[in-house]
Amino acid sequence: MSEHEMNERDHKKLGKEMDLFAFSDSVGKGLPLFLPKGATMRRELERFIVDEEIRRGYLHVKTPDLAKLDLYRKSGHYPHYKDSMYAPIVIDDEEFMLRPMTCPHHFELFLSRPHSYRELPMRIAELAQLYRYEQSGELMGLQRVRTFCLADAHIICASEEQAVEEVGRALDLIEYVAGVFGLKLGEDYSYRLSLGDRTNTEKYYKNDAAWEKSEDLLRKHLKSRGSKFVESKDEAAFYGPKIDVQMKNVNGKEDTAFTVQYDFCMPDRFDLTYTAEDGSQKRAFVVHRSSIGAIERIMAFLIEKYAGAFPLWLSPVQAKILPVSEKHAEYAKKIAAELAAESIRVEVDDTDSLGKRIRTAKMEKVPYLLVVGDQEVEAETATLESREGKIGALPIAEIRDRFVNEIKTRA
Repeated sequence: MSEHEMNERDHKKLGKEMDLFAFSDSVGKGLPLFLPKGATMRRELERFIVDEEIRRGYLHVKTPDLAKLDLYRKSGHYPHYKDSMYAPIVIDDEEFMLRPMTCPHHFELFLSRPHSYRELPMRIAELAQLYRYEQSGELMGLQRVRTFCLADAHIICASEEQAVEEVGRALDLIEYVAGVFGLKLGEDYSYRLSLGDRTNTEKYYKNDAAWEKSEDLLRKHLKSRGSKFVESKDEAAFYGPKIDVQMKNVNGKEDTAFTVQYDFCMPDRFDLTYTAEDGSQKRAFVVHRSSIGAIERIMAFLIEKYAGAFPLWLSPVQAKILPVSEKHAEYAKKIAAELAAESIRVEVDDTDSLGKRIRTAKMEKVPYLLVVGDQEVEAETATLESREGKIGALPIAEIRDRFVNEIKTRA
């Protein structure tokens, strides 16, 4: 990719040009503000992943954006993540933290009542707003921010075998999601097995046998899938090894987009148990995973991948209706109302000359244009044009059905 093309695809540049997001020094560095079009994209991504996860047996929950500091001491995140956590907030002589991760909240939800082996695996999921203090020099557009929404989940399992099965299901979901985005394993993303370091007892939970076993379980699972992967020492979470999904941005910088983590530490720290078939209490196993990653980071990646020319389902404006002259405006508004009734995001543009309006719509990378003049009004049609070229005059019902099907299938 040439330097010019890289610059043209840069999500920071396109985000500004396409009115997707902005930053304000008055609000703070690394705190993105999403304009209506960017918020529309976010909403589509969020609805897509929540609906898909629910179809796959996830239980979506909602938990607070902050918690008592003691909760993170209990989990071990504090002091492990102290340098990337915001300073404690003192309220009524108690210390609270803006949460940098969701796991302790989800474990407390699990502990709110007893559970049977029949309920496991229990897949607790959330679109969680998280807060991490990234160094100023590390901040970059939407890829590296100080607050982000993570499509997070914690899967409570009855056995190591069940945990490995859930790792596989999480990877199946990630590969499905990547396929919807048009991403190919080996081309657009790759797997990295992130391992611990037995000698680094400050960074990692001390349990050599558990590290050996869990790393081997993930390694064998990736091999059984036939997945190519690289191994990377000292990249694991402090509580266990993980499978990272690595993607590169237009500048060639590699980042972790999604992750699946095996956890042998938290079940002990939180005393996560369930009632087994024989009536005894047994220790649970936990899998942490993100399916679509951080909404902000995947948005940055998709803006650059598509160079702003998003598929129909993800486009902030899906169609523009262009009346040839003022006398065709009422007909254009009637079509817009019919399409909007099917939740199609449509705008009528009757400003300036027709040629200028067409050029503007193409510059904005709107997927479809509907031009209406005397002939279209008389025949109750519209002349349809996509980003690939002119399609022709079609009945409005046919255009509507075409859009609905393309959006539904996320083609």
